[in-house]
Amino acid sequence: MSRDPLHGLNPPQRAAVLHVDGPLLVLAGAGSGKTRVIVEKIAHLVQSGRYPARRIAAITFTNKSAREMRERVGKRLKGETAQELTVSTFHALGLKIVQTDHAKLGLRRGFSIFDADDSASQVKDLLPPGSKPDAVAAMQQLISRAKNAGLSPEQAAEAARSTREREAAALYARYQQRLAAFNAVDFDDLIRLPVQLLENDEEARMGWRERIGYLLVDEAQDTNDAQYRLLKAIAGEAGQFTCVGDDDQSIYAWRGANPDNLLALGSDYPALKIIKLEQNYRCSNRVLRAANALIAHNPHAHPKTLWSEAADGERIRVWECRDAAHEAEKVAAEIQFIAKQHAAADGSLPWGEFCILFRGNHQSRALEKALQLLRIPYHLSGGTAFLDRGEVKDALAWLRLLANPDDDAAFLRAVQSPNRGVGAGTLAKLGELAHQKHLPLARAAESMAVAQQLPARAANALQGFSAIVQGLRADARALPPAELVRRLNERSGLLAALRASCKDEAQFKMRRRNLDELADWFDGPKTSGPGELAAALALLSHADKGEAGNQVRLMSMHASKGLEFRFVFIVGLEDGNLPHEASLEEGRIDEERRLFYVGITRAKERLWLSYAKEAQRWGDKLRLRPSRFLGELPAGELQRDGADPEAEAAQRAERRRASFADIQALLAD
Repeated sequence: MSRDPLHGLNPPQRAAVLHVDGPLLVLAGAGSGKTRVIVEKIAHLVQSGRYPARRIAAITFTNKSAREMRERVGKRLKGETAQELTVSTFHALGLKIVQTDHAKLGLRRGFSIFDADDSASQVKDLLPPGSKPDAVAAMQQLISRAKNAGLSPEQAAEAARSTREREAAALYARYQQRLAAFNAVDFDDLIRLPVQLLENDEEARMGWRERIGYLLVDEAQDTNDAQYRLLKAIAGEAGQFTCVGDDDQSIYAWRGANPDNLLALGSDYPALKIIKLEQNYRCSNRVLRAANALIAHNPHAHPKTLWSEAADGERIRVWECRDAAHEAEKVAAEIQFIAKQHAAADGSLPWGEFCILFRGNHQSRALEKALQLLRIPYHLSGGTAFLDRGEVKDALAWLRLLANPDDDAAFLRAVQSPNRGVGAGTLAKLGELAHQKHLPLARAAESMAVAQQLPARAANALQGFSAIVQGLRADARALPPAELVRRLNERSGLLAALRASCKDEAQFKMRRRNLDELADWFDGPKTSGPGELAAALALLSHADKGEAGNQVRLMSMHASKGLEFRFVFIVGLEDGNLPHEASLEEGRIDEERRLFYVGITRAKERLWLSYAKEAQRWGDKLRLRPSRFLGELPAGELQRDGADPEAEAAQRAERRRASFADIQALLAD
């Protein structure tokens, strides 16, 4: 007898997999196995013969989750079948549409994609001279918000209600003209342009509906308005899709996510079937009861109650601390104590089983100090990633240009890194001339015909830059990538500019080390040539750098979504911090409650919640109030300080003995 491929799925999971006719919304609670449902549904669609793999698209929100889903599907669908699937982010799908239909969107083949830094540079240049960074960031955010709402510059102008919004709409129009001159799009355009195309061009719309017969969307509560419109444009009236989401974990409204899109599915698709996944496979029941009680204070169109077959587990500890430093010391000491307990009982406990969560990264400083003092290894998520450091991005732009002369975004960054007197006006003119002659910017910069139409000083600067690029491109054919990076850093002028910009030798050495480390990352096969360089760059950009490894994890609650840990500490639970002061003023407390819910449901086994009684603000002591959310948790699931004096006295004595032993060991070292 053949094994049931859906063996092991609970009844709601099984129903979600088997429903293939018409639109489906799976409301998947935290830890309810939603990824397995998506994977099994893809396998069922293919193996039942309903859809060939090439007509199925599964959409996620991060490259990491797309990669993990692709790997899991690959284990269920062997061979070439899995390779035919589209498993990607919304933006990757949008890029595929723009690349396929670039001509209909007024773009030439090989268009560039501007990252956030490229976009900020253009916005800054379009604003009055001397505009402060905050003003640049604010305008960039308003343009991004308009694009995430699926608005063209003209539509943004019509929708503007304030003077600031009208200014942003006018800037948006000029910004788009600049992008067109550079044959470029920005990240937000990868959703806006496909929406514009599919909503207005029936031939393109029907073509993409034929390509994508069935659509699966993960984390549907995180879609913004433009992404939701893209989903509808592809799915069509029949609505052959499965959306998986959790309204209780919608925590990204600040970056455009609209949790009401889950409600909109019901009105846009009257035949929508809703299935709830409420069995949790992650947390103890005590943690789940606390999470259920908390989130019940939010309004719900489709309420869920999470439950588990796991044991109740220990009560949730609630600590009142003097201040943030005392709080950090208690957390670090508790982590060390638990690790030592496990080492004595049944071997070592990986540090990666511990996680400390907070509302904002600024809260990490006291925690880092306390962990360092006890020699506990930790990893702070959300710091500036190595590949995002300015000098590293400059060098990577040069390398991208050497590997691909058609990369206009790389040209625009490289030609200005370091500054060689080629201003934004010259680049805009160069972009117009390149467009007229159907050339990428780098080729146009080398053209004598183009140079004759530019001011002499600008033309000379561009020719000097082109000469350096051509020389390095010749070097790329002879040198291995790591050696090429080292030569590039010198010949491009990056090192000289770095030295000139640093205030002292120590700062220069620190930033130079970043460039040296980049070269080290390319060390490997002793091959050379543009093809090998391009491959090395692709591997570098897709590699997971800065992984946490076996270290205690420190991260914001926003960053923790989708993760799980045996032991979780949530610190800084004071009113004004969580819920955040701005959310209290603006009436956005529901999202703050969802954020706390996400934090609580990261804990598989044990959970600690802590708050400080006071803080230092500008030299004065400020009295703090415990978060109002603590009062929404069921008292029976909590163990507050002072609730069990005898047990707490024994625990303190045990911890003091452990701490004394640590101090003795430290002195012995």
